[in-house]
Amino acid sequence: MNLWIDGLVILTYFAVVIGVGLTKGSGEKTMEGFAIGDRQIPWWAVLASILAAEVSAATFLGAPGEGFALRNFTYAQLSIGTVLGRIIISFLFIKAYFDYRVVSIYEFLQIRFGTVTKNAASAIFLLTRVLASGTRLYVAAVILVLGWEMSTGQKPTAGQELLIYVAALALLTLLTALYTAAGGIKAVVWTDVIQASVMFSSIIFSIFYLLHQIPNGWNGALAKLTQPGDLCFFRFETISEGTFWSGMKKLLETEYTIWAAVLGATFLTMATHGTDQDMVQRMLTAKDHQRSRLALILSGLADLPVVLGFLLVGILLYVFYQYNPDPNLPTQNPRVFAYFILRELPMGIRGLLIAGLFATAMGSLSTAINALATSFTRDWYLPYINPSAEGMAVVRAARWATAAFAVILVAVGSITSWVVIMVPGSRIIPIVLGIFGYTYGSLLGVFLVGMVTKTRGNDRGNLLAMLCGFLVVLILSGLLDDILKLLGLPPGPWFNILPVIAFPWRIFFGAIVTFFVGIFFSTPKEVMEKTVKHLETENTGIFVKNS
Repeated sequence: MNLWIDGLVILTYFAVVIGVGLTKGSGEKTMEGFAIGDRQIPWWAVLASILAAEVSAATFLGAPGEGFALRNFTYAQLSIGTVLGRIIISFLFIKAYFDYRVVSIYEFLQIRFGTVTKNAASAIFLLTRVLASGTRLYVAAVILVLGWEMSTGQKPTAGQELLIYVAALALLTLLTALYTAAGGIKAVVWTDVIQASVMFSSIIFSIFYLLHQIPNGWNGALAKLTQPGDLCFFRFETISEGTFWSGMKKLLETEYTIWAAVLGATFLTMATHGTDQDMVQRMLTAKDHQRSRLALILSGLADLPVVLGFLLVGILLYVFYQYNPDPNLPTQNPRVFAYFILRELPMGIRGLLIAGLFATAMGSLSTAINALATSFTRDWYLPYINPSAEGMAVVRAARWATAAFAVILVAVGSITSWVVIMVPGSRIIPIVLGIFGYTYGSLLGVFLVGMVTKTRGNDRGNLLAMLCGFLVVLILSGLLDDILKLLGLPPGPWFNILPVIAFPWRIFFGAIVTFFVGIFFSTPKEVMEKTVKHLETENTGIFVKNS
């Protein structure tokens, strides 16, 4: 396999991204500049950055894997909820974050409720983001493992495969952390623009190339897609069969249905795009909440064709290999697209697609590292470690935090790689999204208490509410029963009675429970007065500055 042209394309990509990253944000001397770019980023760049952050390497390979396995677009139903969720976020969350002038969004909870709620929410974000980002990080190295197999003609041993994963993750994270630490959010956003362009170009080319390789193009593809459910978009689950409860259980236990798209995905998006520092931080770089709102809503509208494109690639891959059977085709769905890239694409184009895969990994990785560093610095370093720090001292702390989280993410990605090697056949998308489901429902619930009420919720009540939300999801997801089984204990009394809900529903139930428990507690009068005073002070400062 002649790879020198591909290598040149990939090296050119890395050189451009790192060069832009090191120059765009260099010289930042304040935390506001490092974390939110002094709120001077154009809305269209924010839009591109949101899309680049959403599409990780897990999506780049995992979404085509879903299309290959299911041969339909039912996964894209969740995009309905992503649009609805973004509209709610745009009008309920974004303006509040701008009004309160927060850098870490968990500072809003401190202003609204108190330090305990802020610390709990920030800790949940840090832990969940590390696990979620680290888990999906390993996917970018899948193509290198396949490249090893194809170039040597031998399947690597488990130890060799793990070594390839770890080395690739360490190098990719090192390069990403380099420009992220140097340039902060400006480097992240502007490299995201490049990475989004490379990624989308790769997917568009893949669709046209596959159609060209399939006999009779689209008509030839349709000839192989004749099974019930092939190419369907909507999946309706009725509750008319059997009892109402048995039908409801079936609905909640199915991943991709229209109900999960409208309700489950809406709450999931509200959590990931409204209460996650990773996503919200780039929205705060816009000049005002109107431009931020525009970027967020348009990103939701753009999300549907993007997801459809990834799924179409997977469906066409299924058709391609029906016409061209390959006994060496990987059994793990996420590896099929990577295998096709290495085996079927011509030189140069192959390098572009590999660069597209690395672009998705670096785009989501840089935003995660920057958000983790920002949240840690604002929520923990400044209040507890070095309260007197200011100016460049804070920026240096954020850069050291960037390096530290990069190391942690490599460790999590390496552990994930080992698990996947030991347990082949894993479907990546449900695993990655499922991690958020256990904790982000509680996070969303407490933010909703703060956003939609003025007099409800306090530190003690919020902790109880978040715990209740987490426990409900733990039970409904079946994870608690799995833990009891590992401990040799019998399952809980709810076993075989309650549904084992699919991942799109976890945040929905966690948020609903947290919200309704939280509003039973009232906000102390002195906290409400401080909140009003803070808001008045910030608005006065903005008015004076604009005058």
